[in-house]
Amino acid sequence: MLQTVSGSRAAGETQLAAYRFMLRARLLDDKFAALYRAGKIHGGVFLGRGQEALSAAIGVALTPGDVFAPLIRDAAGRLAFGEPIIDAVRTYLGSSLGPMRGRDGNVHRGRPTQGYLPMISHLGAMVSVVNGVLFARRMKGITGIVGVACLGEGATSTGAFHEALNQAAIEKLPLVLVVANNQFAYSTPNDRQYACDHLADKAIGYGVEAHTVNGTDFAGCIQTLGTAIGRARSNHGPQLVVAELLRLCGHGEHDDAGYIPPDLKNSPLGRDCLKVAEEFLLETHTADAAQLALWRSDALREIEEAVAQAQREPAPDPFGEDWSALSTRNLMEGSPHE
Repeated sequence: MLQTVSGSRAAGETQLAAYRFMLRARLLDDKFAALYRAGKIHGGVFLGRGQEALSAAIGVALTPGDVFAPLIRDAAGRLAFGEPIIDAVRTYLGSSLGPMRGRDGNVHRGRPTQGYLPMISHLGAMVSVVNGVLFARRMKGITGIVGVACLGEGATSTGAFHEALNQAAIEKLPLVLVVANNQFAYSTPNDRQYACDHLADKAIGYGVEAHTVNGTDFAGCIQTLGTAIGRARSNHGPQLVVAELLRLCGHGEHDDAGYIPPDLKNSPLGRDCLKVAEEFLLETHTADAAQLALWRSDALREIEEAVAQAQREPAPDPFGEDWSALSTRNLMEGSPHE
């Protein structure tokens, strides 16, 4: 994984990496939507369309040893943090060879031993989990690591958000809390969600630093997340990042998003961050049209191969499955390997 550092060449490499993760995430989401409509996926499908720039910017700023708690729209960040496409496909298609062994829903996947935490809930619950991992690392004398927890603006209204951020601030944990303000908590608009002028205003009440970014701005997301994660890594305590953007789809594939006004869709918030990224790379001569086309075809081929592979794999056998709590047996409670 690449970190955002000074120098045009390094910045360009980071931008290219982030774009490719965004592209793969978008195409993967499109494939999941098609499989859902074809009746091949059971459960919900939640797309990250419009949030890929923010999500990828998180992943490219993290390094091995860091902790990442993504949410349902963070396919780009998951891929950038190291998740193989086959893990995502196996989970959505219920393969027993996937990281969750074909159970526990299709968005609750992860690999805890690698710092990649399975989502419990999108309502602020993961912040305290990241805090716990960071505490454990501190007790073991591990330094120089960062934990990122992702939220939507609706989760900032929950008690879990308050308690965990307050704890992180008091303990000066290297936590980065990234809020994707997509203007609607499912269908609840911002004016029914909070009364402050901006969500970043909440930071001062907890004694943490705040950063804001236009979530449709590809380069801005990379720079802002790189700065926030760097600050946390350098012992400046928790960082709150608020990105303004718009979900360019329904809450899930079951939702037509009819509650989003057309004028908001046509506003600057409604820009497609993937197209913005492509225009940026072309205008700055960081990539050319032939490269973009090649990366798209490569990603499509990888996704189709993963889907074909997962469709050939067995679902879990309810009579023969070893239903341990985690994918690694020696992590089970009561395991002789503890």
